[in-house]
Amino acid sequence: MADTKREIERKYEGPPTGGDPALPDLTRVPGVSGVIDKGVADLDATYYDTADQRLAAASLTLRRRTGGDDAGWHLKLPVSEGVRDEIRAPLSDTVPASLSALVRSRVREAELVPVVRLLSARDVRHLVDASGALLAEVSVDRVRAERLSGGTGAAEWTEIEVELADDGDPAFLDKVEKKLRKAGLARSSSKSKLARALSDTDTTHTTKTTKKRDEPTDRAPRTAGDHVLAYLRTQLDAIIELDPAVRRDLHDSVHSMRVATRRMRSAFRSYGKILDRAVTDPIGEELKWLAGELGVGRDQEVLTERLTTALDGLPGALLTGPVRDRLRTWSQARGDGSRRHLIAVLDGGRYLDLLAALDGVVTDPPLLKAAAGDPSKVITKAVRKDFAKVSALVDQALGPAPGADRDLAMHEARKKAKRTRYAAEAAVPALGGPAAGLVKSMKSLQSLLGDHQDSVMAREALRDLAAQAHAAGESAFTYGVLYGREERRATAVEAAFPGEWEAVGGGSGI
Repeated sequence: MADTKREIERKYEGPPTGGDPALPDLTRVPGVSGVIDKGVADLDATYYDTADQRLAAASLTLRRRTGGDDAGWHLKLPVSEGVRDEIRAPLSDTVPASLSALVRSRVREAELVPVVRLLSARDVRHLVDASGALLAEVSVDRVRAERLSGGTGAAEWTEIEVELADDGDPAFLDKVEKKLRKAGLARSSSKSKLARALSDTDTTHTTKTTKKRDEPTDRAPRTAGDHVLAYLRTQLDAIIELDPAVRRDLHDSVHSMRVATRRMRSAFRSYGKILDRAVTDPIGEELKWLAGELGVGRDQEVLTERLTTALDGLPGALLTGPVRDRLRTWSQARGDGSRRHLIAVLDGGRYLDLLAALDGVVTDPPLLKAAAGDPSKVITKAVRKDFAKVSALVDQALGPAPGADRDLAMHEARKKAKRTRYAAEAAVPALGGPAAGLVKSMKSLQSLLGDHQDSVMAREALRDLAAQAHAAGESAFTYGVLYGREERRATAVEAAFPGEWEAVGGGSGI
């Protein structure tokens, strides 16, 4: 069973003149009342990666370590500068499935093999406050690195590591650092021990695919194709990076991954004069499939939250019968198994095939003649075309009387506004302010129409709940009250719709 620890730490090395770093007197650090010597621990860690070091390229580390008080398997995922989530699993002879799953979007079908062995003598000290509470752990690590694959050789060095105590104030690390800098120490030039080991024992091996994906980022986009491909790379990177977050059920991860899939699919369609749709359309269908799978549980969560909030806003006198219990049961029944299903999707071959296809698009793009054109012309034309489609759908939505036809027309206008927003997002680096303005106006329109669609879905759910309550001999009164409120909310959106569209100005501004 894996558990997670948020790790906030900084690493230091000796002065540029050379020599091993030495600890100064840390009792003089503000807030420190004592420095407790915890002795020396001998650590033996073997780091795993693919032969082409895909994990190292993404600043991920996977190791099996013995010695110390946290022996076991550790997977470290970067969160921000100096902050990582360390996910732990018990010792075993092979990589635990719980950890290999978290790196699957990067590893794919490649084998995880031992790449480096680190033998460390860790001299540990605890910095404590007046009450004896731990503020930080400081260690002097004397490290020997041995290359196991992908290179040869060994290296030795000494570094100092300062790790903040759980729930500690990160500002305390600044106080420690000030003292260390005065002693001639500097932040380590390597992000991790593994990064230094790979650098010092031999050159890292990078696959042809990785090189291709990195090359375009070395220069500013110049052509229309450059801009679109840069946008696609950003979305693909987001999908790959969000995969472990989705598996860990982190807040908003499913929604963010779903948005990235939709952005990629929209870009394929909006920029069909730049990328050959004969190649991208089948991939777009697979992106649509993935977005649908990601939405199975997410849509239910959004709907349940809307209905729960609506219930919370009702006076007690309008609540009749076991409304909350029924809503809870209804929501659980509709969402039951959705998470298990999503994990199965991410573990499936179809998902891996999609990632491989997306890799192919960004590394060997099916560019058409227009891709070499001036972005101010080619991209502008594509965005204007999308905006014209929004305009036509808005006209259709403003025509019908309130009812099912208008609901559907507004829903279609919302989807097209979202696609135009994504097209404009991709255009911002090339077109600047006008594209950014269109992003803002389309986002506002999308939000308004989204609220209307949420109301449509909420009313369908309330009819379902009312029918279930009636069949069980319960009062359906409260569901009727909520239904009426949702109707009024939808009516308010419909009344605001023409004004919102008029604010767009009748044109894209591009």
